[in-house]
Amino acid sequence: MANWLLKTEPTCYSWDDLIRDKRATWDGVANNTALKNIRTMKKGDLALIYHTGDQRTAIGLAEITSDAYADPKEDDDRLVVVDLKPKRKLPRGITISDIKADPTFAGWDFIRISRLSVVPVPEKMWKRIFQLAEEKP
Repeated sequence: MANWLLKTEPTCYSWDDLIRDKRATWDGVANNTALKNIRTMKKGDLALIYHTGDQRTAIGLAEITSDAYADPKEDDDRLVVVDLKPKRKLPRGITISDIKADPTFAGWDFIRISRLSVVPVPEKMWKRIFQLAEEKP
């Protein structure tokens, strides 16, 4: 099982939208590296949903419910999607400032390649995010 961070602009599709819908297809990704990451996702993987824009906060945990497949809305087989469902909201959102201030995250692609919308989360960093989320601000 792998862990991921999925970025979304909350004015386009937010954590609350995912809660309302109960499931979603993660689409709209065109970056080659992000698409490569989606292709490696498997049913049962977990993903942090991260709001970009003004919020810049990891807000909730979702489960990938399908392996990657060709985007049925597109006429290009290289564009792939996965399905996911919400699991739970984080007790405390983890901001980009929280992440940048913690040496655990040094060198992470999420920080190094800020425009990348689908990022693997190494186990040590995954555990630290959840430690931070449980801590009181």
